[in-house]
Amino acid sequence: MRTPDRPSAFTGDSARDKYFAVYDRVLGELWPAPVDAVDVETRAGTVRVHRAGPAEGDPVVLLSGAGGNALAWYRYIEPLTRTRPVYAVDPLGEPGRSIQTRPLTTGAEIGGWLTDVLTALGAERAHVAGFSYGGWTAVQQQLGGGGRVAALTLVDPGGFAPLPRRFIRWALAGAIASMLPRTLRHRMAGVVDNGVLREDGLMRLMRVGWSFRRRLPIPPAYTDEQIRELTVPVQVLLGARSALLDAQAVAARLAGIVPSWRVEIVPGTGHGLPVEAPDLVAERILTFPGQALPGTATPEHSTNNR
Repeated sequence: MRTPDRPSAFTGDSARDKYFAVYDRVLGELWPAPVDAVDVETRAGTVRVHRAGPAEGDPVVLLSGAGGNALAWYRYIEPLTRTRPVYAVDPLGEPGRSIQTRPLTTGAEIGGWLTDVLTALGAERAHVAGFSYGGWTAVQQQLGGGGRVAALTLVDPGGFAPLPRRFIRWALAGAIASMLPRTLRHRMAGVVDNGVLREDGLMRLMRVGWSFRRRLPIPPAYTDEQIRELTVPVQVLLGARSALLDAQAVAARLAGIVPSWRVEIVPGTGHGLPVEAPDLVAERILTFPGQALPGTATPEHSTNNR
């Protein structure tokens, strides 16, 4: 496996400026509440954070998956900010307004920049919600002893099983379908099992982001010992048809290793779970860990709240 030897970056200034222009338009169209943009200096670059919600309280920190950024969470801002401050992050190494200045080669380095962000924001008891690669980032931050986190919500996360070939095929099919005209693209969302294809604003951002060269490590599968190292409350939401992992197998494994974790398999969803069931995921974030039932990591099922 090749180790990244350069920071992720756009192919040139023109490509970057074009992306930023679309980014700003999509942010203005999709963001439902007033937002403050903050740039945080970290050990590996400058991280753009969008803050919304009340001034006081333990914040919710949102981390997107590979190829995504804070804008992917736009449906979550209104429900979450009713009661909690929210920090939506453009992760380092992904297309967005964060600027990576040094290579990120290990999980410890990935988790390190997140610790720097939480420290700079003054977060002491954050509830970190991470999707896919963002879930892996959140776990790495805890394994690195970063602290500052009161709970984790991992949404169809990476790192709990080896990366399967079917995920590569799924991602390629989605990339090809993203280039189709809107009506056909929406139809293909069901064919390739990727609800993100119905998100027109995010698709405009994705297409202009082809000029970004992503250079980040591929998450290896956690050992049982690493999973047991996590001491904060954890809930895991899995897409029943996920292309990234076998939801039943992951749920069964976690039930045997960490029975205190809350694990839920969401029917009718795939790896696009955050956009396919946003109401459900937002509700789970807001009610965890207060409503969690200790010692129940057995697979749970719920209806799909589209």
